Amino acid sequence: MPLLLNSKLPEVQTTIFTRMSMLAQQENAVNLSQGFPDFYPDEKLLENIGKYAVKGFNQYAPMMGVEPLRNAISEKVKYCYSIDYSPESEVMVTAGATEALFCSIAALVNAGDEVIVFEPAYDSYIPVIRLFGGIPKTVKLHYPDYKIDWSVVKQLITDKTKMIIINNPNNPAGNILDAEDISQLTALVENTNIVILSDDVYENIVFDGKKYLSLSQSQLKDRSIIVASFGKLYHITGWKLGYVLAPESIMQEVKKVHQYNVFSVNTPAQYAIAELLQNPDSYTGLSGFFQEKRDLLAKGLSEIGFDVLIPEATYFLSASYKKFSDLGDLEFAQWLTKEHKVATIPFSSFYEDGTDEGVIRFCFAKKNETIEQALENLQKLVPLF
Repeated sequence: MPLLLNSKLPEVQTTIFTRMSMLAQQENAVNLSQGFPDFYPDEKLLENIGKYAVKGFNQYAPMMGVEPLRNAISEKVKYCYSIDYSPESEVMVTAGATEALFCSIAALVNAGDEVIVFEPAYDSYIPVIRLFGGIPKTVKLHYPDYKIDWSVVKQLITDKTKMIIINNPNNPAGNILDAEDISQLTALVENTNIVILSDDVYENIVFDGKKYLSLSQSQLKDRSIIVASFGKLYHITGWKLGYVLAPESIMQEVKKVHQYNVFSVNTPAQYAIAELLQNPDSYTGLSGFFQEKRDLLAKGLSEIGFDVLIPEATYFLSASYKKFSDLGDLEFAQWLTKEHKVATIPFSSFYEDGTDEGVIRFCFAKKNETIEQALENLQKLVPLF
């Protein structure tokens, strides 16, 4: 007789990213769905990880992360934002940004606490909130501008609101918060105990000379948890290294969960990254590098007939396909993969209720020839009228 299990996450299935990547593989399609590069990282990183492994840095790292990396993170933040975080008590290395998000939510959200989430949203937020008994309160952002209506946020805040999760820059919409957004958020949480969890993994990929504003630069610093990713910074998503920045009082709680989750993170990889991170040139050129790819994809898709939304940041570009099909976005993404050999992600996957406005997401963290092959495949699309 099978065991009767009371699932904590009965609605959760295999993520859309895994499903679309598997479909791309099955169909021999160009994979512009899942957000990972198909090019090599800096050769120095590859040399470094081997160097530190050979030197014997192969055992457990300190729970908070190795000292050289925490120091380098603190210096990077100071270089980018003129803000100080103590490497001893306010910086922690994690097994990727997703583990950092998980530990932050797990540490602070209790049963019955409400958490405000902006959709479209990274698909890990809401399941983790529910896993710990929290109640997600969603604010929908809509095509084509995906701007936050702060009056809607204000209406959702109650005495049960524990946390607001911000994704800045936003994946998949590609927007960044401006000074007015931060001012509005600051006013809403003033005189409350609300914590801000800011998912900033694309902070160094911002286009057209726009200025990225970190919450750490504002009055929100003392109530904010900042999450970042070396996978996005150095094209090493498979290394699963990220970090958390937070005031010591908040970090004390987050590190308790991290301690009993993974405890520590890949040791030679930490030393390898620490060495490269000391050189600001290793990350200050990311925007130009990816803007060239964004422009290549945007121009090609526009010429084919997609209504392209030019992202301010991230390495994702979104477009409406309504000139080509009346299908729902999931069905269209599957059809596009099978018939035109290009895999994308439907925007409905980023809304808990499956809101479908006929938009799909393309990843341009790819070699130029990969993008060009995708565009060549899509040339065969025929408009409805």
